[in-house]
Amino acid sequence: MRIACRAVVCALATTASCGSAFQFSLPATTTSWQTSLASNYHPKPERKTFNSNHLLHSTTKSTGAPSNGRRILHLHPLQATVAPEFASDLSPGVDAINAQNSELCGMLRTMRTRPFFRLYSVDILASCEYMPQELFECYSESCEIYPVDDDEVPEQLKSVDFQEYDFELDGWARWDMPTEDYYDTAQFPEEFTGYDGADVWRFIHNRIAFNGDGTLRDAYDDASWKADFNKAVSGLHAMVSAQCCRGIGDKIAAGQAEDNETDWTDPRAEFDRRLGPGGETPKAIENLYFTYMLLLTAVAKARDRLLADCASGKIDAATASELKPVLSHVLLDDPSVAAASKKFHDHAVMDDGSLWELRMRVRELMRIMNCVQCNKCRLHGKISVMGVSTALNLLLGDTGAGGDAKKMHRVDLAALMTALGKFSTAVDYCQSMLKA
Repeated sequence: MRIACRAVVCALATTASCGSAFQFSLPATTTSWQTSLASNYHPKPERKTFNSNHLLHSTTKSTGAPSNGRRILHLHPLQATVAPEFASDLSPGVDAINAQNSELCGMLRTMRTRPFFRLYSVDILASCEYMPQELFECYSESCEIYPVDDDEVPEQLKSVDFQEYDFELDGWARWDMPTEDYYDTAQFPEEFTGYDGADVWRFIHNRIAFNGDGTLRDAYDDASWKADFNKAVSGLHAMVSAQCCRGIGDKIAAGQAEDNETDWTDPRAEFDRRLGPGGETPKAIENLYFTYMLLLTAVAKARDRLLADCASGKIDAATASELKPVLSHVLLDDPSVAAASKKFHDHAVMDDGSLWELRMRVRELMRIMNCVQCNKCRLHGKISVMGVSTALNLLLGDTGAGGDAKKMHRVDLAALMTALGKFSTAVDYCQSMLKA
C-alpha cells in the first residue's frame, strides 16, 4: 500500500465541490483570445469573506499569494443572478436538459455507489512533468485519500482492469497502470478542500487548449473543432466551478465555516462571479451544457456495449439494475441534445487530417492531472478527464466517424458514466441557483 501526501494545487475536485479559487492577473497586453479566456483564471477582484453569522464586505484588495497553496477566495461586488442566454443551436437541448435532468441526476447518484463506478486504481504518486513544483505536506484532511483494503475490491473488477490495460501510442488518453491500490470515490467523495488550482488551469487554457496559435477568431465561437474543444474544456472548468460553489454552501450549511485558515465567501456571489452571464465567464454555463450534451450522446453510443456487459455478467446484476434505467433515459436519444456532438463532428470531418492533434491534447489534459497536488482533487480530476476523453473517442474516433465502443475498457466506461453524473450534478446545481 502506498500512502502519499500532496497539498498545493486543488484544481479539479468535481461532483459535490472543489476547492479552488484561481488567482492571478493576465499580462498588461493581451490578444483577443486571451481576453475571451481571461475569466477562466478568476483574477483577483475585491475581496469578500464569509462569516458564519453574516457577510463581511471589504473593499481592500488582496496582496500577495496564499501561503502554502492555501486558497483564498476573492469576489466582485455582489450581483444578482440572471438567466444566461444560449446559442440558438444549443438552446433546444438546454431546454430538454432543464426539463429532464433532475430525474436523471438522481439515477446517476444511485448508480455511482456501485463498485463498478466508484473503484479506480490511480497513481497518486506520479510526478508533474509540466511545471516546477514544491512538494508540501497536507495541511487539511480534506485533501488526503487512502487505498481501500484489498478485500474490498471485487476480484473480477481487478482482473478485468489488469487484463484490459494496454499501451496505445496514439490513443485518446492513457489511464494509470493498475496496481493493488484502489481508491473509492464513495469513501472519498468530492468536497470543498480549500486549495488553489490556478497554475494548473492557467496551463490548461494557455498551453493545451487552442488559444495561442492565432488560428481562431474567437476561442469559443469559431466554426472549428478547435473552438469546440475549447468549449468542452471550458465546460469541464465550469463544472468544477459549479461544484466549488456548491461545496462552499454545503460546508456553510453544515456549520463548518469556522475554519480560520480559509476565507469563506457567499456562495451566491461566488456563483455569479464564476458562472453568471454578468461575471468573469459569460459563456460558462453554456459551455457546461455543451460538454454535458457531448457526454449524454457518447453514453448513447456506448449503450449497446454496456448492456452487453450487463447480459454477460461483466457488470453484476445489482449494478445492471441501476444502470439500465440510466441507459433508457429520454435525454440520451433527444435530437436536440445531440446538436453539440453533431456540431463537433461536422467541424471535425472538415479537417480530419488534424484530429491527431486533438487526441494529443486530450492525452496532455490527462497527464497534467499529475500536477494536481491535492490527492482527492487528483483522483476526481483524472476520472473527469478520462470520462470526457472517452466521450470524444466515441463521438469522433480517429477520423471523425466515431470510436468503437466494443474496444472500450472497464475504466473508460466507468469514468464516462461517473463524469456524466458529475456534470448532471453541476447542471442541477446551476439550475437551482438560477431559479432561486
